[in-house]
Amino acid sequence: MNSDSSWLQTAQSLQQNWMQQWSQMLQSTQQSLGAMPAMAQNPLWQAMQQAAQGASAGVAIPAAGPLKELFSQIAGQSVNIDQGKWLEIQRTYLTEVAELWNQGPKVKVPQDRRFSSDAWASNPVAAFSAAAYLLNARTLMAMAEAVEGDAKTQNRVRFAVQQWIDASAPSNFLALNAEAQKKALETQGESISKGIQNLLHDMKQGFVSMTDHSAFEVGKNVATSEGQVVFENDLFQLIEYKPLTAKVYERPFLLVPPCINKFYILDLQPDNSFIRYAVEQGHRTFVVSWRNPDASCAQKTWDNYIEDAVIKAISVTRDITGAETINALGFCVGGTMLGTALGVLAARGEQPVNSATFLTTLLDFTDTGILDVFIDENFVKFREMQYGKGGLMPGRDLATTFSFLRPNDLVWNYVVGNYLKGESPPPFDLLYWNSDSTNLPGPYYAWYLRNTYLENRLVKPGQATVCGEKIDLGLVDIPVYIYGSREDHIVPIGGAYASTQHLPGPKRFVMGASGHIAGVINPASKGKRSHWVSEGEDFPASADEWIASSTEHKGSWWGDWSNWLKGQAGKQIAAPKGCGSRKYKAIEPAPGRYVQAKA
Repeated sequence: MNSDSSWLQTAQSLQQNWMQQWSQMLQSTQQSLGAMPAMAQNPLWQAMQQAAQGASAGVAIPAAGPLKELFSQIAGQSVNIDQGKWLEIQRTYLTEVAELWNQGPKVKVPQDRRFSSDAWASNPVAAFSAAAYLLNARTLMAMAEAVEGDAKTQNRVRFAVQQWIDASAPSNFLALNAEAQKKALETQGESISKGIQNLLHDMKQGFVSMTDHSAFEVGKNVATSEGQVVFENDLFQLIEYKPLTAKVYERPFLLVPPCINKFYILDLQPDNSFIRYAVEQGHRTFVVSWRNPDASCAQKTWDNYIEDAVIKAISVTRDITGAETINALGFCVGGTMLGTALGVLAARGEQPVNSATFLTTLLDFTDTGILDVFIDENFVKFREMQYGKGGLMPGRDLATTFSFLRPNDLVWNYVVGNYLKGESPPPFDLLYWNSDSTNLPGPYYAWYLRNTYLENRLVKPGQATVCGEKIDLGLVDIPVYIYGSREDHIVPIGGAYASTQHLPGPKRFVMGASGHIAGVINPASKGKRSHWVSEGEDFPASADEWIASSTEHKGSWWGDWSNWLKGQAGKQIAAPKGCGSRKYKAIEPAPGRYVQAKA
């Protein structure tokens, strides 16, 4: 009996301390925004504290008013909480708290990757802390789900609450992480020493290490496809790749990658290189390698990137090859820029691009997924004040934003491994690329935010003016291949599909499995994942309707795309013996200098 009483006191104390930690974390987070009341007046703390007290005393959880105040602060406007859902949350929470405490020292750790080690299950206090955390997390998220309002308001509240939940996991703190504590004992403190070294190293480099960066070097064991830089200006280098076939298609192929990252995501290793795959299929392949902007680029605008980079790359590719038209591909924001460039050229009565491929690209910014939580008039005005008249948007800031879209996978996983356990992350080429960030010119970034994410002007005929031309995508009447990834959190499948509603030419839409990068970089030779196609020529307004009519095919979408592109590429001719031309002589071997520059 005394043992049970002691256990109950320990459990209650841990639960109370846990919620206090949550409240302190909430306070710290909100103070960074300049909007958090003192902890004693924190409505979330009051509600959760009284809930835990009520579970043992048999009293009700307080009304939803304090939480309404907190969630209104998060949303930036007054919100209401569904009272029916709130009452159900109270009942569920009190029941589950009682059930948890009644388990005593035999608490079962719920299935969760963060608590899967035997160290959690074999330690009653650790097991309880994990179970209590997951219970509190479910309850807090249920509270967020009970918020009434438009989709943007609800998404903002859910996003903020999820960030707090993920940050407060007991696995993230050495004092509570049973697995890290066990390793510290087994290594006689060596893991803690190594963790401190890792922390100091990452503080010096300015970001959390996701991989062993010393294992990779651009041009040595990533970005190794053979080619030459054949043109460069102050925004990009144009790389032509050495043919791997005796004959090539007469119509050359130009890739426009995102300037937010470096192009070699398309050329990591020979066996997963999309660039190499295109060359192997017989396409004379050119790639834009963006310059990593420095102070000399601080005034560059969206217009500069369209006229002096994308349109220039199209022109140089045609000049070198002598082709009247080319085939082009844009990936992510590279696709947005390619679509914009095609709109500018169409307004001028020009059609130098025969067909276009858009990979995980937004042209219609109606559905931008989780990124929408950041976008409103105040945010965009703030960024315009910062960068609209010049300056650089730091690449590390962009990388951090994208990492916190999936914090457990891309932040806390490495905090725990690197610092609490003293582990060194293994070599992984994709994560090396992910950490190799790029800056953005401020005026370019400010225009992009307002005209796409905030005002969605590209799909409103005549509303966006670029390079002196009013954009109307309805004039871009060429064959297009549009690809979207089913689990993409940056370009949601609905956002990728929406391009079908604005481009009037012959279209093929394909959906692949997995996310923004893994879905795209899915080599045909590996036979992994699936893709979905529909042979119908109709494209309903909703992506869900298209998906319902589609057919699943095992393996990569690369083969489907390759077959489509061959139909756009013309006849085969003898492959050139070298790269460039008399006018555009080789400057240096691929991957060139620009991709080597660090942010």
